[in-house]
Amino acid sequence: MFGFKSKSSSTPPAEPEEKRSFIARLRAKLNRGNSWLTYDLANLLPGGKIDDQVLDELEMRLITADVGVETTETVLEELRKQVQRKELSNLEALLQALRKALVGILKPSALPLEIARESKPFVILVVGVNGAGKTTTIGKLARHLGSQGMKVMLAAGDTFRAAAVEQLQVWGERNQVPVVAQATGADPGAVVFDAYQSAKARNMDVLIADTAGRLHTQSNLMEELKKVKRVLGRIDAKAPHEVLLVLDASQGQNAMQQAKLFDEAVGVTGIVLTKLDGTAKGGIVLAIADRMKLPIRYIGVGETAEDFAVFDAETFTEALLTPSTSASG
Repeated sequence: MFGFKSKSSSTPPAEPEEKRSFIARLRAKLNRGNSWLTYDLANLLPGGKIDDQVLDELEMRLITADVGVETTETVLEELRKQVQRKELSNLEALLQALRKALVGILKPSALPLEIARESKPFVILVVGVNGAGKTTTIGKLARHLGSQGMKVMLAAGDTFRAAAVEQLQVWGERNQVPVVAQATGADPGAVVFDAYQSAKARNMDVLIADTAGRLHTQSNLMEELKKVKRVLGRIDAKAPHEVLLVLDASQGQNAMQQAKLFDEAVGVTGIVLTKLDGTAKGGIVLAIADRMKLPIRYIGVGETAEDFAVFDAETFTEALLTPSTSASG
């Protein structure tokens, strides 16, 4: 997990290059030059006073950054109480209170995926709409789990798009991970069934199953997704052990609607938020954590395998509130 190291008078231990560079990229992608949340707030503090005008400006920034009205009110309610109690005397105090509020929302959802070793294979069913980045996420996840010493197999369950199978096979070759695939148009349930049997026979630790991208409004395709889940359940009553929903963070509030409908259809147990490099805001992460109460497992900020990390509340909050120019690496 990537944790944020606060500044201190003593020299902190050196962080691994991969970790440091990910934090730098996260800040740079969320904050194009300066934090969207704190930029020029100082100009709204004549004499250093925190008043309703400052909080109204903060409220507008949160809402326009896809945090959503309800979650914004959750944040502002506590800040207003502290202003009334005269506990926020300057900008630094306001930012510290804001940081605490955001971490408080995100932390309950910052739950890393834990692979139960007694479940072999541990089955991860990856779902989401077209274009969200499911197949790329699967490749990155396979690399991540493989780096932890796990034996991983992939199932090309998106049989409607030949390019999806080919893309998964490329990731498999790159990560030296076996891929079970059938011809385009094959029954996705049959592909996943065969992959499970193969993973079991080869003593794999994890089976990651891709699925066809579908609009959450396409009820017939959602029914097919339910069928794939039922097939797995007949093989192993506990499978799939994780239903991982991939959401495109740049979709804003539409991503929230996708999360609700996929959760209703197949019971989402974890979320991956991709394409945080495609938005300079990232507020939808707060909205999902606050409204959905679902674990956010990973976030992605680019196309490469290194642009992928376990979600951490403190790191993400620091990225929102800290200008990218202060991040090195």
